[in-house]
Amino acid sequence: MITNEQTLEKLTYAAEMLKAIAHPMRITIVSYLEGSQRLTVTEIYERLGIEQSATSHHLGILKSKGVLASTRDGKNTYYFLKHTGLSGILKCVQNCQGSN
Repeated sequence: MITNEQTLEKLTYAAEMLKAIAHPMRITIVSYLEGSQRLTVTEIYERLGIEQSATSHHLGILKSKGVLASTRDGKNTYYFLKHTGLSGILKCVQNCQGSN
């Protein structure tokens, strides 16, 4: 049986994830990682065209809120979506932009 406390905990976790994504650069990062993509910090900041430190800051926020996960391979750390369903949320938001 699911209690109200468990439901509230899950909803709070989901809200924190959505807040973390709610920034243009972080939305872009999530879109880069759709489809099981795995990218390094270097690959991400080169695509974004911003400083490596700013990219690392955004990645840290996304990772701390459970949006991203990472694996290390030698000197490289690869970032990827922790929950592939997040791509669907972005698609939904993009689809809503044209509807008024």
